[in-house]
Amino acid sequence: MRNFVVSFVIIFLGFTLAIVYHNNNKNNMVKAFAITLSLLKPTDDKSVILINSTIISDFFKKYPDLKKYKSDVSALYKNRNYKSIWYDRKGVIEFASLLYSKANLLNEEGIESNLAYKDKIDGIFGKKSTDKLSPTDTELQLSSLYIFYSKKVFQGIDTKKIRETGWFLPRKNLSYKNLLDSLLINPQLLSKNEKQLFGQYYKLREALKKYRLIEKNGDWNPITTDLLPKEYKLGDSSKTIGQIRQRLAVIGDLKQNSKSNLYDKELMAGVLNYKKRNSMKMDYSINSMLIQRMNTPIEKHIKAIIVNMERCRWIAPEMTKADEYIIINVPSFKLIFKRNSKKELDSDVFVGETMNETVIISSNVTQIVFSPYWNVPNSIIENELIPAISREKNYLEAHNMEWKNGKIRQKPGKKNALGLVKFIFPNADGIYLHDTPSKSLFQSEYRAYSHGCINMSKAKELALLLLKDNPDWPIERIDNAMKGEKETVCILKKKIPIHIVYFTAWANDSGEISFYNDVYERDSRLAELLISDDSK
Repeated sequence: MRNFVVSFVIIFLGFTLAIVYHNNNKNNMVKAFAITLSLLKPTDDKSVILINSTIISDFFKKYPDLKKYKSDVSALYKNRNYKSIWYDRKGVIEFASLLYSKANLLNEEGIESNLAYKDKIDGIFGKKSTDKLSPTDTELQLSSLYIFYSKKVFQGIDTKKIRETGWFLPRKNLSYKNLLDSLLINPQLLSKNEKQLFGQYYKLREALKKYRLIEKNGDWNPITTDLLPKEYKLGDSSKTIGQIRQRLAVIGDLKQNSKSNLYDKELMAGVLNYKKRNSMKMDYSINSMLIQRMNTPIEKHIKAIIVNMERCRWIAPEMTKADEYIIINVPSFKLIFKRNSKKELDSDVFVGETMNETVIISSNVTQIVFSPYWNVPNSIIENELIPAISREKNYLEAHNMEWKNGKIRQKPGKKNALGLVKFIFPNADGIYLHDTPSKSLFQSEYRAYSHGCINMSKAKELALLLLKDNPDWPIERIDNAMKGEKETVCILKKKIPIHIVYFTAWANDSGEISFYNDVYERDSRLAELLISDDSK
């Protein structure tokens, strides 16, 4: 079509010039040239490169290692009526250069990967290249680069692989078209885009920069231990104390390193801060367990940051935008309830043991059950209760249990396994959030003891907060319902989102990063998936 227009314009020009020459009028000749040039001038700055489905198909045949991006690239152009994206009348647009620069800095995003035919991309921007690309190939190479970058940074590995890691939270949706539109309007969103990425991602990215710098500077020195004593207390002096002081200064738990080998109050504050942010038992002692934890290789911390950045890519940023929500991080053994972006409760929890892992899901709390029955799962009846009953005839009576419709249930009471209140959120695994009579277990640093449900230390406090504005449930009624005498169900007027997540590294608003035990050993598996994904 374009060739036809050009031919027509040439014929028209010849015809016009003949008339002008015949009339011998210079002014008319100038006007004729102006009319002709206006016909040749593109009417749309973004349509200077010819693109259609056939050209796209031929491109991916020519560059087969980019074929996995074909459907997304094709959809991109179809949505834009096959107008070029990366060219205007001046040439390749400036945003393409910014995208190229960011793609060369993927390491800062915790990604080790290169686009196929990178030498071709380099050639577009004046780097060494064996041959010069045609404008069409340049256009489609840049579109492939955009899809590659967006997948790596804004989306992460595919859903099937995510589920292999035991993560069943809803996957966020990513529109390449909408993302591109926003980036073309505001290119700075390439550096930080909290509408596309969970805010925690950028905090972890800063932590990654910090820990890589520590590694580069050689400041992660091993902490050696004296033979005696086994535990250091306030006032003790040792070379080990000085090494711990140096480490705490490097990672930010101390503002400065006095280089003293004395365990003083300044160091004590740093030790407590380290223990608090890493969910350790809060005491002043420096023992072998603390030193072992602090001697975690920095490479392992860096890997933890990278895999948790990947987890952030899967989460819709809107997840934590609700007016009220509950979030439970399994590795930290912590529950947080937020209302209007303000933390109103944090509670210790214990979660499923390794043979009964707590599932990573999102749901909504719909009911609160006070003084609940515990309907014992069949697996526990078969594996634990039947053998116990065979050894002890009065076992059920002794544990306040009874048979009901061929099942065993535990009656309401203070010794009920669910405690005095449980929170129901629909899920396929039949797990609950609930109180527990086993309060002593919260004193342990490691708290993966349950059959999959989540036991919390401050269950009553959560119930009070969720029913705070419900006039039908004053404190007196809640207290009465929690006496353990009769099961009472409260259906919430407003569903409360609950998210059970798995983060082994987490940075707070001030940039402090916490590292938690990988209780279900999922980090290494995710790291392997990232490597295999990048190798393709």
